[in-house]
Amino acid sequence: MTNGAATNTVRAQTRLGMLDIDPSKELFFPRGLMGFEEHHRFTLLKIRGEAPFLILQSLDDPKLGLLVGDPYAFLPEYRIRIGDAEQKMLQAADISSLSVLVTVSIPHGQPENTSLSLSGPIVINHEARLGLQILQADVNPPRVCLHLNRSGHDTDESGKGTPPGQEEGDAS
Repeated sequence: MTNGAATNTVRAQTRLGMLDIDPSKELFFPRGLMGFEEHHRFTLLKIRGEAPFLILQSLDDPKLGLLVGDPYAFLPEYRIRIGDAEQKMLQAADISSLSVLVTVSIPHGQPENTSLSLSGPIVINHEARLGLQILQADVNPPRVCLHLNRSGHDTDESGKGTPPGQEEGDAS
């Protein structure tokens, strides 16, 4: 990573190529992320203007970028638990000021099989520039398929998605 020329940005290699990153957009994850505990510095990158997803990009490893999205855009009833210790680590006086993201998986060439991982939401305090991934042990189902079409929009009119392996209309 190098300092950007004549601006207050930092040049960083990312999964989207070399980009100028505004230092005020850097997020610090004191515990890292599950499976990536040694990575603490991240930023959120837009993929394209209308895309419903972002990349949570490591500023320490250009190969580490996770596709994330706002679960409430697809599952308005989704709820998470944030303990007092996590709220304190996030320096959040009020949990309503926090953003929640979840990791997204899109199998290559199969956007209709896009899924959200609901059991490890990423919670961010943008004001304090802090983030935590908070395990949700009792989330059922832990993953939900969105049935996206190639434009990235949900084709399930209910907006609820379905668990992987469960066909629409299958009540099992």
